[in-house]
Amino acid sequence: MTRLLVILATTILGCFAARVELDWDVGYVYGARDGYTYRRAIGVNGKLPFPPVHVTQGDTLVINVHNSLNVPTSIHAHGLLNNGTNYYDGPDMVTQCGILPGESFTYVLETKDQFGTFWIHGHTRHQEVDGLHTPLIIHSRKQPVIDYDEELLMTFEDWFTTEFNVRQEYINNLKGAERPPTNYAKALINGYDGNNTAAITFVPGKRYRLRVICMSINNWFKFRIPGHKMTLIEADGVESVPLEVDGLSMGPGQRYSVIVTAHDTMKFNYIYNVT
Repeated sequence: MTRLLVILATTILGCFAARVELDWDVGYVYGARDGYTYRRAIGVNGKLPFPPVHVTQGDTLVINVHNSLNVPTSIHAHGLLNNGTNYYDGPDMVTQCGILPGESFTYVLETKDQFGTFWIHGHTRHQEVDGLHTPLIIHSRKQPVIDYDEELLMTFEDWFTTEFNVRQEYINNLKGAERPPTNYAKALINGYDGNNTAAITFVPGKRYRLRVICMSINNWFKFRIPGHKMTLIEADGVESVPLEVDGLSMGPGQRYSVIVTAHDTMKFNYIYNVT
């Protein structure tokens, strides 16, 4: 009976599965993401940030990647298991060769029974540090552990004023007597400087799912909404027993989903804290 139920569930899931295909042209873009320093970065289809990827549990995600950089590139779907398909996992010269300049490669990513909050990032020469990353949301086909009215996406990332390869040259310069110049990271929220990030709009009384992703390379972030409690329902692509928390402390690559209920009045505005 158990085997019959498993086969039936797999068959039903397969009937609803879709093939989602994207064309990504990975290339250089220019801008001042922190609001101050104009510099070269890496985007997709001429955009940075570039759109999040949304699929549904059981879908096949196909990403046709063309490399318009002058160095090799590759991508990695952070959190996908890739059982039996590690050649789509992305680490350059570990599970695959890098995509050479001017060449293309197609990733076929099976979500299978995974769902939750993930992200996709570059996996060659630390290109994720220079902008090659975006959220990957795999929507579940089953009822959430807590019902909600709407979901919102929040990303945090550190951003440096110089490209990674420039900083790496300083670090690898063993002949130089001087230490590398200080280059502290700045913080971006949803791809932009905090002063330019759109506000979160809550409708009084509504319940929201916030998907929060730390797309940082080095820095940890803490997230709170003063005056509100959060109920944690997912961690790193795995549903959790609901747990009430005051805030989140997130290291590079971590993802959480929390439920937040808006107050019944619009009398006050609340400033969320990201530190």
